[in-house]
Amino acid sequence: MVVACLLFSVMTVSVYAVSVCEPALPSVVVSFVRVLINLAILLIPALMVRDLPGLFGDRRPSLWLRGFFGGLALMLSFASIQLIGPGESAFLGASSGVFVAGLGPLILGQQNSAWVWLAILGALSGLLLLFEPRWGSHDWLGRAMALGSGFLAALAYLMVARSGRSNSPRTVIFYFCLVAMAIHLIYFALFGFTLAASPDAWTLLLVGGIAGSGAQLCMTQAYQMAPAALVSAVGYLSPVLSLAWGIVLFAKIPDQRALIGCGLVLFCGVILPFLTARSPYKQ
Repeated sequence: MVVACLLFSVMTVSVYAVSVCEPALPSVVVSFVRVLINLAILLIPALMVRDLPGLFGDRRPSLWLRGFFGGLALMLSFASIQLIGPGESAFLGASSGVFVAGLGPLILGQQNSAWVWLAILGALSGLLLLFEPRWGSHDWLGRAMALGSGFLAALAYLMVARSGRSNSPRTVIFYFCLVAMAIHLIYFALFGFTLAASPDAWTLLLVGGIAGSGAQLCMTQAYQMAPAALVSAVGYLSPVLSLAWGIVLFAKIPDQRALIGCGLVLFCGVILPFLTARSPYKQ
């Protein structure tokens, strides 16, 4: 998951850099290239060894739902990155870890203690500080998209937890790519398609797509190997790195209230696994 976080932060900063390099390029085109690269990385080896049916796994509904929720989350995430920057969008998107813990009792049958709910409430307070101060221009929309992305990503991760025990990581990712590709094609059929014009933009698209694909594989394996809440806590390294990239490369420095919100989300998100941890022999 640590490797996934590093790669996700590279993907996030690449997505924002594309908007700086070519502002007119829609974010949905950037997310489409990301999915296309991921799908190619899966399909080419499978075709070479003639194992395409192996990508489909057991075809259970949770695989398709993982793809649906994950595809929508990706599109919202990329749009929010371009609107409000890599740092704050990443922390709002990191609400997925809070939603995973909150929805765990309903979807996975896990039990949360009062301390867990208190930590979830603290993280939600941090999200409010990140969200509330920005009601003007495109900020409100960007923050709403980032928060929506976090919720949908949580549903996708919980579907991974349900489907991953009988399916390989490449199968889980394949369904994400398959359904996300269909969602993008429907969007392009309705609203049209635009290609990047500059070589720099294409380079950033490729870097972001490759980094995101590698991160997806590492993250999927992590969620298969450990309890969802534990992995999601380690995942908070990703927004920290994205925030650092944004400050260093683009001088995107959040204001004081937003930084307090980031701190609350980070603290409460990281302590959640310590409140929900179980013996590894009982997983």
